[in-house]
Amino acid sequence: MSEQVSRRAAVAGLLLLALAGGPEPPVLPPGILDLWPGGRTVVRRGGRSVVVGHVSHVGHVGQGTGSLDEMARLADRAGLRVSAVLGRPVRPLVVVPDSAREAARLAGVERLDGLAAVADRGRVIVVPELFATLNPTGRDVVLAHELTHVAVGTDHLPVWLYEGFADYVGYRDAGLPVATAAAELAAEVRAGRLPDVLPGPAAFAADGRDPDRLARAYQEAWLACRFLADRFGEGTLVRLYREAQAAGLDRALASLGLSVATLTARWREYVRDQLV
Repeated sequence: MSEQVSRRAAVAGLLLLALAGGPEPPVLPPGILDLWPGGRTVVRRGGRSVVVGHVSHVGHVGQGTGSLDEMARLADRAGLRVSAVLGRPVRPLVVVPDSAREAARLAGVERLDGLAAVADRGRVIVVPELFATLNPTGRDVVLAHELTHVAVGTDHLPVWLYEGFADYVGYRDAGLPVATAAAELAAEVRAGRLPDVLPGPAAFAADGRDPDRLARAYQEAWLACRFLADRFGEGTLVRLYREAQAAGLDRALASLGLSVATLTARWREYVRDQLV
């Protein structure tokens, strides 16, 4: 087994520890302290979280993201917010690299344009340059969003559902008006351009070419899940997510008397009502 594969396996194994509950934050797996050849790894533990940061040769951690102690406090809060929706303990592991380039390398992708953090194999990787530009509410929303992906997974689901559900959790206790959280979509709707279909994978491409379209895709997905929670209850939304993973979206929606077509029609009405 190569060193890279060994490290990935160790980090993936942490997912089971991170979701197992109990009062302690997750235990660091072998290999997590050796993510960065050259440079020093620093670990901070919160009440329920672990934060691993890279101190580069210039002596700072994660360009402008603040102290690792503060990141641990944010991660603790995100864990509580996700737990409140899922009804079980969640123990975050947050990795703070030195740059967006390093974050992309850890996530195994070329670029992470437009993203402040990303869920990756049982951990949340912060993209420091963009995360540093967020206000406190934005940081809370982003960490809760990505931690939701870690906690519930995204396999076998349409992208609008797993991104919308993660935003539902992220925005649930943020205290933001809908038109503020969905500003780009609100501008489109007020101009008479109501979305026709739920956003697909292409709309979520984080390639930097159309940041407003990317923002609208997340907002459209969020409002689809927010509609389901408002209409049927938060517990039903959580159950629908799990049933869609196990049996497919069509069957999950059918249990609510919906199809993708009827959901789309009601979602469009909800978007118009919320944003006009």
